[in-house]
Amino acid sequence: MNTRLLDIKNLAVEINHTKILGDINLSVDDGEVVVLFGPNGSGKTTLLRTIMGYTGYRITAGAILFAGHTLNTMPLDERVRLGIGIMYQHPPAVRGVKLGQIAEFLNTDKKTVAERAQRLALTPHLSRDVNAGFSGGEMKRSELFQVLNQECPLMLLDEPESGVDIENISLMGSVLGDYLKQKNRSALIITHTGYILDYVEASRACVLLEGVIWCDRRPPKEVFKAIQKQGYSQCIECEKRTIG
Repeated sequence: MNTRLLDIKNLAVEINHTKILGDINLSVDDGEVVVLFGPNGSGKTTLLRTIMGYTGYRITAGAILFAGHTLNTMPLDERVRLGIGIMYQHPPAVRGVKLGQIAEFLNTDKKTVAERAQRLALTPHLSRDVNAGFSGGEMKRSELFQVLNQECPLMLLDEPESGVDIENISLMGSVLGDYLKQKNRSALIITHTGYILDYVEASRACVLLEGVIWCDRRPPKEVFKAIQKQGYSQCIECEKRTIG
């Protein structure tokens, strides 16, 4: 029986006194990969940032539990130490800090770091400032490289394949899929394109609509195909809708 790693119960979140999420219930087991679909503005990124502990996201109801710890008031740095890592949708540049320095700080296994850099075509970038002057694909690969080197039990990935070409998607997807499978790690992945489903073994798909989890079903590819064919409006009328 799998152990519950992330457990979100009846979560409601506000930003600047505006309700963004309401009564969210979502779980991720140890070693499980869950994908999150939803239209723009539905609250997907807000959910990930709330789990991570960013400021400005006020929890007004419910609880977030991770590995038995309640996260509601826990600072971001403590959540990182507990084992949560995030890959940004729009990563910032960090001037004066080399990508290789970040990698060495996150992971002391130099062989593993070197192998990951090679697989992600980032070896020449290790001596460069983090994300400074990187192309869109290079930034995405850099972000994945950093979060992998954290070796965290739970990865939060905000549209890892957005804004990059097919070659980069294939490269990143292969590395991510191998890592999750070999390390038996958990992930909550936001995706619009669904490309990532060709590389990771996701067990469930959740659909977030207007701030609530509208559907929690399997298999993920079936859910994505239905969205592609009929759009999110049909999710509301779907007779196969399942929650929990």
